[in-house]
Amino acid sequence: MNALLSTLCYIEKDGKYLMLHRTVKKNDVNKDKWIGVGGHFEQDESPEECVLREVFEETGYTLTSYAYRGLVTFVSGGGVTEYMSLFTADAFTGEPHDCDEGELCWVDREAVFDLNIWEGDKIFFRLLNEGIPFFSLKLVYDGGDTLVYAALNGQELRIR
Repeated sequence: MNALLSTLCYIEKDGKYLMLHRTVKKNDVNKDKWIGVGGHFEQDESPEECVLREVFEETGYTLTSYAYRGLVTFVSGGGVTEYMSLFTADAFTGEPHDCDEGELCWVDREAVFDLNIWEGDKIFFRLLNEGIPFFSLKLVYDGGDTLVYAALNGQELRIR
């Protein structure tokens, strides 16, 4: 089994989320999608250490108030499963810098659903907006952009 460990953080300020429009990397599974900031674990990192490092590397911000909100299991075909630790943050320090993975943009919370985001991301945005304190979400894709199965805390969700 191939398993990847990653983090993703949605930083919120003034009713907006900091979103990353992934446009730069070649062969990027997230090409042209809008996502939060984060990335893959380095050796011996905890989820918190990873998210703090990745947010700083991608944005220039140091998180000063953040919460571990959920574990998202992505099954995307090809024998690879990714376990993503999902965070939100509402305070930070530092000066923004350019991101080498795409364009960073503050987007109104309500407008996020209008962006080119993954179908599964719409589910966890809904859970975040409902204030669910912590959840486990499993998302199974068909090897492409189509979400074929979702389960919240072990219970299947209707997705269509």
